[in-house]
Amino acid sequence: MADTAAIAATPPKAGKPATARFARRKEAVLAAAIEVLNKEGLKGMTLAGVAARVDLTTTSITYYYRRKELLAVDCFLHGLGRLEAMVEAAAARPDLPGRIGALLDEHLALQTRVRRGDEPPMTIFSDVRALSDEHRAPIAEAYRALFGKVQAMFDAPGYERLDPLARAARAHMLLEQLYWSSAWLSRYDVEDFPRLRARLFDLLAHGLAAGQRPFSPLPLAITPRLADPARETFLRAATPLINERSYRGASVSDIAASLNVTKGSFYHHMEAKDDVVVACFDRTFEVIRATQEAALATAPDQWTALSSAVAALVARQVTPDGLLLRFSALQALPETVRASAVWRADRVSQRFASIIADGAADGSIRPVDPFLAAQMVSAAVNAAADLIAWTEGLTPERITDVYARPALTGLLAG
Repeated sequence: MADTAAIAATPPKAGKPATARFARRKEAVLAAAIEVLNKEGLKGMTLAGVAARVDLTTTSITYYYRRKELLAVDCFLHGLGRLEAMVEAAAARPDLPGRIGALLDEHLALQTRVRRGDEPPMTIFSDVRALSDEHRAPIAEAYRALFGKVQAMFDAPGYERLDPLARAARAHMLLEQLYWSSAWLSRYDVEDFPRLRARLFDLLAHGLAAGQRPFSPLPLAITPRLADPARETFLRAATPLINERSYRGASVSDIAASLNVTKGSFYHHMEAKDDVVVACFDRTFEVIRATQEAALATAPDQWTALSSAVAALVARQVTPDGLLLRFSALQALPETVRASAVWRADRVSQRFASIIADGAADGSIRPVDPFLAAQMVSAAVNAAADLIAWTEGLTPERITDVYARPALTGLLAG
């Protein structure tokens, strides 16, 4: 892990060691900052706001962190450090099922301590991309170290057949399920965590197909109701920029430059920058809805409908114009429009839950918790954009095989 003290903290006095009081205060500042960052995002987090939570002045906060960007870096590194500790504990198990189960145990134990007020909440990473390249660099270094350890979990006895790309895809999927749980875990009491752990492990390990049903997705004729061609061009250009740099990091100038047009031309099609991310979400939700509808109209059973929809949504993102907006951008939306977008995101998951419930009724899908299964499916579809961003050589066929298939048949499947 990167040396966070060298990156973010101002020492109490040059040449003198930090006192225990300094360390405690800094820890309290960091815990408060994580809560503010999770709720308000990077733009909404201020040193004054953090100071107010720990009964300090803004000037006193700068004794620990000179700028809010340095404090944000430490928040993100703190979260990655906690994940790394969980992964290291899980990786000590000798087999892959034990490693996945132990990681879930570690994750839910941490969430229990957070609920009881013993530890600060887990950092939400959606605004990492809003940082400058300089500030993002140590976080990227720490993430690569973490990801390598998760990928190594799949280098386990009995899974020698998995090539590096297949291990990377499964590692990405497993980590994403932990991140995504922050969106739904609050629905459960800690007393329910043991049952929740069993259901999560069952879904992650064994997938959704009933019996020996193969993963054989059908080709789909998808006809989403998209914007007019000129507006659609802007949305296709804005989506990868927002995914890469976050909503706050992708400027109107960036979007216009990617299309080689002026800002005036941009504003001819979009009234304001907020309209861009709302329109990109509308486009993403419409593509998912149309794909689900096409799958339901084509497939002979619900398992085939689900696998066809997921495969199509994952595979289309490899194509130049098919990328979908990551749901992490929801955090950056103004409150006036955020609720509507969150509601539509919930509808996407609810549609998957309905397919899963109907599949349990027709016998093509195992009898599982439809809500949890739908959340895991939504997470896998949503995370495909990141997998594509850092993995070279992925074709629609390859990503369907190494990513969509284990997402639905289980991480322990062949």
